[in-house]
Amino acid sequence: MRIHHLPGTDLAISDIGLGTMTFGEQTDKACAHAQLDHALSEGINLFDMAEMYPVPGRAETQGATETIVGAWLARQARDRVIIATKVAGPLRGFHWLRGGPLAIDLANVRAALEASLKRLKTDYVDLYQIHWPSRPLPLFG
Repeated sequence: MRIHHLPGTDLAISDIGLGTMTFGEQTDKACAHAQLDHALSEGINLFDMAEMYPVPGRAETQGATETIVGAWLARQARDRVIIATKVAGPLRGFHWLRGGPLAIDLANVRAALEASLKRLKTDYVDLYQIHWPSRPLPLFG
């Protein structure tokens, strides 16, 4: 597996990352942990998730992906794993996510990050992204 440095950082990331959006819905914890173990053993060190996962997004399962990854991450050497997660932007119909509204502002980003850190059982994420920005377009619902 080739490793590259993320420009402007000290992060050394694998060419391939493992997306985890099905963990907690279509993929149970045992299978998810097996996939994470296998990916890491093959040299993949980048694991991508989001506060709203798994998909489809539902109040009953929101955050399950990060919780599953967090249980796995607690058994890993944290410096060997690159964790990427995302804050959700405005999305109609997701009033259950952080109680809405989902503006990309300091309060919402801070609340989302703190909740993600708790679910992930870590004190930092390596890459934090906006899942989708605030747009004046009728997209995503």
